[in-house]
Amino acid sequence: MGNQYITKKEWARNIKLERIMITIENAKVLYGNNMDVLKANILVEEDKILEISSEVHEGQIIDASGCIVAPSLINSHLHIGDSVAKDAGDGEPIDKIVKPPNGIKHRILRETPSEVTVDSMKESMNYMLKTGTTTFVDFREGGLEGVKLLDEASKDIPIRKMVLGRHDSFMDPDAEAATIKRNARKILKSCDGIGLSGFGEITDENASTITKTCRKMGKLSSIHVAEYKKLQEDSLDLHGKTEVQRSVETGFDLLVHLTSPAGCDLETVGKNRVPVVLCPRSNGALSVGIPPVHEMLDNKINLLLGTDNVMFNSPNMFREMEYTLKVTRGYYKRYLSPVEVFKMATVNAARALGLNTGSIEEGRIADLMIVREISKNPFLSLINRTESGNMVGLMKDGKIVYRN
Repeated sequence: MGNQYITKKEWARNIKLERIMITIENAKVLYGNNMDVLKANILVEEDKILEISSEVHEGQIIDASGCIVAPSLINSHLHIGDSVAKDAGDGEPIDKIVKPPNGIKHRILRETPSEVTVDSMKESMNYMLKTGTTTFVDFREGGLEGVKLLDEASKDIPIRKMVLGRHDSFMDPDAEAATIKRNARKILKSCDGIGLSGFGEITDENASTITKTCRKMGKLSSIHVAEYKKLQEDSLDLHGKTEVQRSVETGFDLLVHLTSPAGCDLETVGKNRVPVVLCPRSNGALSVGIPPVHEMLDNKINLLLGTDNVMFNSPNMFREMEYTLKVTRGYYKRYLSPVEVFKMATVNAARALGLNTGSIEEGRIADLMIVREISKNPFLSLINRTESGNMVGLMKDGKIVYRN
């Protein structure tokens, strides 16, 4: 059987026809928040995990002998729009590539016909399903039009997207607070939150207005911070504070990168319980450093993983986990547990994003992947060795959305 994607229309039709019950049998299951390894069956009813035991055997049976059943992956930071700009600008300075509004990326986005952008985003979403990802968080450029383009691209693809939009007025230092608030509310009616490029493009006053507006509307606020050393130096020179201090003081819910902390940054983030999305492959591609993973863990920071720009990386969370594990071990010359890294792509992300997914437990949404076991260590089998060809099936909301 070749690769098969299940469209949203087929999925909806299945839901109308019957109350779906599926038992996944004979698998090695990564259970609970600690990813305990169990030999068990999983009963899924409608969209939730109903029972995990060795006895359950109901409904449609999927024999997962020789397979690992694990939570499907969450890509916590993505710029899917630049799927149209793969590998552009390689070797150029980071600000020349991605700094709005006139970086190489932004010029390509403006010049690309919308239908080409939509097709390229579809390709990236289907690739994510093929590599075990059922949820992604997109930093959406292009204002409301950008949000609409992603809605169009994803309308027949059964993947969960969290869209963090933005508005050009956010970068205007002279914009009145009322204008920022009004445009933030307008954006938030169409998406899940706001994702900002960084403090080099926005004032602290505008940032505070945005985070307060997000909080009132129950939406997420996120920003890139401390991606490289010069940003931190500029922030200290101009404001007497690091970008990280400013992000915590202005109230952001989710920080991205934090590759170059300074002073007490990590202690501040840990004490304030602000989760951080790491994007190590992107940092490596742009020659800006390696995230200080061990120090972050020492400060009890909730760490997530994202593949960042499709411009630099495929949106493959297996490859992101592998790079994170091996580069961190090599850089520190210390052991980093693969379980810790796998949590960054699953349960840690679900907790930070307010999702009832990310772990296999009774009552959780059934977002699962069934993967052929390649080695006796299930975590290293997933992180180091799994390719799309090893995916047997992918489940989102209790429905099979991809099978191989």
